[in-house]
Amino acid sequence: MKITIMTNTLLLLCPGIVPLVSNINLYDIVISIYSLKCLVFELLILSFSSSYLVLIMPLNTTVKNRIKGIERIGPHSKDIVSIIFGSLLGDAHAEKRKNGNGTRITFFQEATHVKYLSWMHNQFAIAGYCNPVIPKIGQRLGKNNKVRQIVRFATWTYDSFNWIHEIWYVNDVKVVPQSIGNYLTPLALAIWIMDDGSKVSKGLKLCTNSYSYSDCLLLVQVLHSNFGLKATIQSTGASSQYIIYIWKESMDKLRNIVDPFIIPEMKYKILP
Repeated sequence: MKITIMTNTLLLLCPGIVPLVSNINLYDIVISIYSLKCLVFELLILSFSSSYLVLIMPLNTTVKNRIKGIERIGPHSKDIVSIIFGSLLGDAHAEKRKNGNGTRITFFQEATHVKYLSWMHNQFAIAGYCNPVIPKIGQRLGKNNKVRQIVRFATWTYDSFNWIHEIWYVNDVKVVPQSIGNYLTPLALAIWIMDDGSKVSKGLKLCTNSYSYSDCLLLVQVLHSNFGLKATIQSTGASSQYIIYIWKESMDKLRNIVDPFIIPEMKYKILP
């Protein structure tokens, strides 16, 4: 049996995500570790035919310097991208940093939905995408000078998030990307519902007030093409503001699609 040993290979690895020694596909290692706010580790690869025995050992576990956004690269997992796209359909924002060296995603919810935001924060924290410190309830001045209780957090800045900002914003205004059909997965749809969905009678409405009619039309078409869901666009009564209403006839199908991803605190939005 031929054994190939490669040492002194540097890999950026997130603290807390050190795989145990095991026979796994090297591509799976690379695709699941990413380049995040990380420590530098030494990668020892023992090649056994078509499989690999991978040992990951810290070169210096006291490194405290952050990796610059321009040095954080993908690939990013399908689930992470799904959560980001579902959130951007709702209340999240992609923020291009002023120094031009990357983009970060900012999430916020009203304090009444703190458990949902805490769950979302945990998804990013355990993958190394953000500060692991649990977000706290803060205050924000809303319309008519009304003080709102909110919870918020942001990812680290990534140069490899720039493409997300580029397809989601036109002249700093958020729009629905023409390629949204490629990214609206069952998980992304569940996130969108938890962010901006509301139960209405036996159907469900998605608050799309900030999007144009053409954006809403695209979303209705994608809901049908991706999931076979029937939905219509309805006016909110305000000028150029619309919501998307998913018909009651499609609710059973919708529940089957998103139920595995909806957290318990948000199940009420899709109950019969």
